[in-house]
Amino acid sequence: MSDPDPLIGEPPALDLVNTRPVGADLLATPDDLRAWLRLQADRSDEARAYAAAEIGAESLAAVRDVREHAARALDRVRRGEPPSAGDLEALNRAQRAAPAVTELVRDGRALLAARRRTGPPALRPAAWLAEAAAELLTDPAVTRVRQCEADDCVMLFLPAHPRRRWCSAARCGNRVRVARHYRRHRPADAGPASS
Repeated sequence: MSDPDPLIGEPPALDLVNTRPVGADLLATPDDLRAWLRLQADRSDEARAYAAAEIGAESLAAVRDVREHAARALDRVRRGEPPSAGDLEALNRAQRAAPAVTELVRDGRALLAARRRTGPPALRPAAWLAEAAAELLTDPAVTRVRQCEADDCVMLFLPAHPRRRWCSAARCGNRVRVARHYRRHRPADAGPASS
């Protein structure tokens, strides 16, 4: 991955959309996708399985397609507009390519419900992420999704606190505060630096 510290910890669909920071693509290669999936591995058994699976060009293309459709749908929903039929159909198609089923499994004396995704292994990560996008887009909290207030940041986040302004306090928050401090404390006669 080009950014050693991608923004993670938001709902998986937001983490996916956030793999497109300004001027970069954190999912440019199958290795990038594998590394990103490893960062998602603690989210669920399904994410853990994809992090350990073989990732190739077909998986990468399918995930990037889900990312583009999810980003456009999310942008429209955040503005109070309905998502386009094309974006919804693409997300539904990705889910249908590798649908999830809940199977009953006997574990000793206990009966358990185990979730398993069917369909081609290469399309399963995209189906999982399309399902995550569907969950986010239909969650009433989607209207609270914000874009980072740092001038050069396009990251999205779902604030747990209404005063949250940046994608990450360590990332953009500190940078903005340092710049503000510098502007307040630089000498009055210091003009722009000349070359």
